[in-house]
Amino acid sequence: MISKSTIDKVYETARLEEVIGDFVQLKKSGSNFKGLSPFTDERSPSFMVSPVKQIWKDFSSGKGGNVVAFLMEHEHFSYPEAIKYLARKYNIEIEETEQSNEQKEQSNERESMYLVSEYAQKYFSEILWEREQGKAIGLSYFKERGFTDETIKKFELGYCLDQWDAFTKAALDKKYQLSYLEKTGLSIVKQDQSNPEKKRTFDRFKGRVMFPIHSMSGRVLGFGGRILTNDKKAAKYLNSPESDIYHKSKVLYGIYFAKQAIAKEDNCYLVEGYTDVIQFYQRGIQNVVASSGTALTSDQIRLINRLTKNITVLFDGDAAGLRASLRGIDLILEQGMNVKVCTFPEGEDPDSFAKNNDYEEVVRYLKENSKDFIQFKASLLMKEAANDPIKRADTVRDIVNSIGKIPDRIKKEIYIQECAQIMNVSESVLFNTLAQIGKKDAAEANKKSKPDQQAFNVVKNEPQQQKVDVQYELERQIIELLLLYGDKDEEFEDLVLKENEKGDLELEPESMEAKVFEKIYLDLQEDEIELTHNLFRDIYYRIMEELNEKENFSINRFIADLDQDLAIEISSILMDEEKYMLHQWERKDIYPKDKKIGISQLVSETILTLRCYLIKKRIGSLQERTLESEGGNSETLEEIMNYIQLNMLLNKKLNRVLS
Repeated sequence: MISKSTIDKVYETARLEEVIGDFVQLKKSGSNFKGLSPFTDERSPSFMVSPVKQIWKDFSSGKGGNVVAFLMEHEHFSYPEAIKYLARKYNIEIEETEQSNEQKEQSNERESMYLVSEYAQKYFSEILWEREQGKAIGLSYFKERGFTDETIKKFELGYCLDQWDAFTKAALDKKYQLSYLEKTGLSIVKQDQSNPEKKRTFDRFKGRVMFPIHSMSGRVLGFGGRILTNDKKAAKYLNSPESDIYHKSKVLYGIYFAKQAIAKEDNCYLVEGYTDVIQFYQRGIQNVVASSGTALTSDQIRLINRLTKNITVLFDGDAAGLRASLRGIDLILEQGMNVKVCTFPEGEDPDSFAKNNDYEEVVRYLKENSKDFIQFKASLLMKEAANDPIKRADTVRDIVNSIGKIPDRIKKEIYIQECAQIMNVSESVLFNTLAQIGKKDAAEANKKSKPDQQAFNVVKNEPQQQKVDVQYELERQIIELLLLYGDKDEEFEDLVLKENEKGDLELEPESMEAKVFEKIYLDLQEDEIELTHNLFRDIYYRIMEELNEKENFSINRFIADLDQDLAIEISSILMDEEKYMLHQWERKDIYPKDKKIGISQLVSETILTLRCYLIKKRIGSLQERTLESEGGNSETLEEIMNYIQLNMLLNKKLNRVLS
């Protein structure tokens, strides 16, 4: 575990604008910086960085946070990885806190497996580049595939000598433990039959070219090895076995190299093999990953879903079992993603096509031949069914079953309409079939989402007016005021309810000086108001504690101590006002009012507006009570009248006219 003192030092030292400047071209904009979003493809800047607040906000994607949040979003680091990255950048020594023996054992075992895997990658690369056998066999193979030296080094490709235990011996000589070599699957350990006490070791990837498999953050998890001889008994491709650090179903080959391009292009090309990925990347199309020859899993799809909602699956021109592959795509639809498919000309695969065509030709082909999955599947299967009525009926059910996987009900309706035309079947038949499937899978659908609990209904395009949650907006504004001005001293005009000479109630102003957070706290306490939204309530109490305990309130330090969800929410609240700077209103002679001009007025109006809103809610509930009881209740009616009078007084103070 990284010590608290190290994390504090990282936050104190790291400059947000410097770190983000390594990834995004930033330009000065007033006291802030702006640039093009690194998460979406845009022409006008919507990405804002505040050096004063040490937070950022991307208005095109809605993402935001502090320096660590940026690295976690952009580089897809874990929290510890982001801290370590910043520590390295600013030459900060990382201190580790004491762990329990059990934690140490678990951490040490996993870390030891990572270290063994990273050593293996370096060893295989060294063999490829520096040993005669490596150059003659491994390097020659990669060159024949058309890979450049730069590409081979980029993907850290290598070669395992065609000797029984050359790698294992080298690792043991470097003092790596045999148990970790065995756990990672790099070495196979067997008992010597002639001598049970003796163990024999073998290199799992003997005589194979090596493809390291990286995690999202770039650590080596395992390997894929391709044999180069025509040994029919040996598998053409061999993967590392499952281990504590490598789970085949949760990994995509190339994701580390592709993650930024996928997010930027808002699309992911999905291929089958290692060389498909590498050839595409070398050609200049970097948003590509491979399922490594396995059936696509939900965990793999979730990895892509973190980066984009759009997947284009690329198939070989002569892919056998294309229909079976199409069934696997239903998993992608279930996660609400948009799927396209693209098939290459007969005899071609992504590897050969990218190798034999230049960048512009490949891009043009992908653009012109990528088709919507549902439409592609319907057309393909209807051709296969041709004049066979039974096959046609099965095809209809197959297509409707795929449509049923889509969570979005509007998309379902559109696909039903389009497929009805392709398959020459009436829409009503397809709707009824979808409804039957919906009823059959009701129990399963109920677990996934409420919109799919019922049988499918046609969506009517009726405009729905979005309601504003007034209390949510007011509570959000209270949090913003506390964050921006909580420790500021201001003079407030407090309102006291008094009787005038005629005996009528009036609100009389009384001046008081207090810090903003004290004024807000006292007002909410006096009216026994508690924030209703859990997130805001949590932030509210944390801010109050911080402002009470610490003389100098720092937003950056405050955010550093929060979990990422709270930090992102706070950044979003604070940076919302900055979006107006993106429009350059000054050029149009429009000058937005600075909130600092009337802090006390803003605080008072926010609290008053919340009071009025809660009074109206109270009046409404009391009126409902009088309707439920016959003839009403005199005490309740009197209470209603008092609240109405108070509401009128408060609104008068706010200069509002009530009907």
